[in-house]
Amino acid sequence: MNRTMLAGRMNFATRTFGVKEVPLPEPGPGEVRVRVRAAGVCLSDVHLIEGLLRPMLLRGDEVTLGHEVAGEVDAPGEGVTGIGPGARVVVGAGKRVDDVVWTMGVDYDGGWAEYVVAPAEVLLPIPDSLPFEQAAIIPDAVSTPWGAVEWTGRIRAGESVGVWGIGGLGAHGVQLLRFAGAAPIIAVDPVEAARERALEFGADLALDPADPDFDARIAAATKGAGLDAAIDFAGVAPVRSQALKALRTGGRLVLVGISGGALTVENDGPFQYTRKQILGHYGSEPRHVADLVRMVELGRLDFSRSVSGTLPLTEAAEAVEALTSKKGNPVRLVLIP
Repeated sequence: MNRTMLAGRMNFATRTFGVKEVPLPEPGPGEVRVRVRAAGVCLSDVHLIEGLLRPMLLRGDEVTLGHEVAGEVDAPGEGVTGIGPGARVVVGAGKRVDDVVWTMGVDYDGGWAEYVVAPAEVLLPIPDSLPFEQAAIIPDAVSTPWGAVEWTGRIRAGESVGVWGIGGLGAHGVQLLRFAGAAPIIAVDPVEAARERALEFGADLALDPADPDFDARIAAATKGAGLDAAIDFAGVAPVRSQALKALRTGGRLVLVGISGGALTVENDGPFQYTRKQILGHYGSEPRHVADLVRMVELGRLDFSRSVSGTLPLTEAAEAVEALTSKKGNPVRLVLIP
């Protein structure tokens, strides 16, 4: 086997990204080397390249990006049993080190590469019926909104929910809210194509946040009560102010999008009087990924519409640019090493 491979590397000292030749990683005890078959391109990857996000636990200045990965087991490390070469797997997006969660592709090398090494316990077998490019996006693009809906947001069937930002996470948020029985689901995005996609994914109503009748249309859709919950996938201050205003008494705002700036409540008196809540959300738990894979296998969920396009690993920079500029309004772009 060639002892080198291609990897998409981000250097935080020089603020540069590029695909280059690096040594082939060797699995240590309890680890597995996986041949990457598909790796999703996430807005978090863009934020790392742009400097909005920085690793907190990375040892050194450089890391291979990519936290949405599916592939085949290549080489189990010492002590690994029960999973052998050729097994189809999805790779969990993080690992626990001394009770601290490290994020793959941020704090340690990820899957924008021909091979990735991960702890055996974060690998989840996937059925032959699930294509690699669809499986790859589950550990973040799907599991993060599912965690926000099921875990942090505690969304119950029949609750009215607003979704701000219908990109990769928000589109899946709409789909998963529909699956969970939320009603009505109101999608909010300034881009017309994103609003159309929200309706295709199951929203009951799609609004432009600049619509002069925005408040009235929210009131009409909720029969004057306001939203039970709102989920911010956009991560910008105006979204949060608008979403808070749209909540009913006791409503909750779930923050998924990261702004990198201050979180401000414009007037704490009305906020406290109406007993509204702001809940932070990040990532998902391993059980969310396992649940989603099982639901796909049983035909309850379908993510075939989620992959907007595939590109070779060597064109990772072009994929980042397409996501940044929203060229083609992608749900998810996937790299194929």
